[in-house]
Amino acid sequence: MSKKSSPRKHHSHEFKAETLLLASYIGVAKATEQLGLHSSQIYQWRVSTEKKASTSEREAVLASENARLKREKAELEKEIDFLKKAVVDSIGHSNTPMEIWSY
Repeated sequence: MSKKSSPRKHHSHEFKAETLLLASYIGVAKATEQLGLHSSQIYQWRVSTEKKASTSEREAVLASENARLKREKAELEKEIDFLKKAVVDSIGHSNTPMEIWSY
């Protein structure tokens, strides 16, 4: 006779967060006993949460770096425009020294 498995339970994000908090205070073993869960579930939820947190931190760092680079690009574009105007304005002018003293 085949063994019929029970349907999987889907736990809410709030339940998982509270379970992880409980496990951090009393330990995974006691939390699993109190909640009727397998310790592997709690460890898997912990790894998943840490991975999401590190991804969020990395995204924040990259967003900050992206903003800095955009500001730097804008400043460099202003400098390029200024230099282009300076070149256009200086066409036809020579850079020879001027006579300061007259004889």
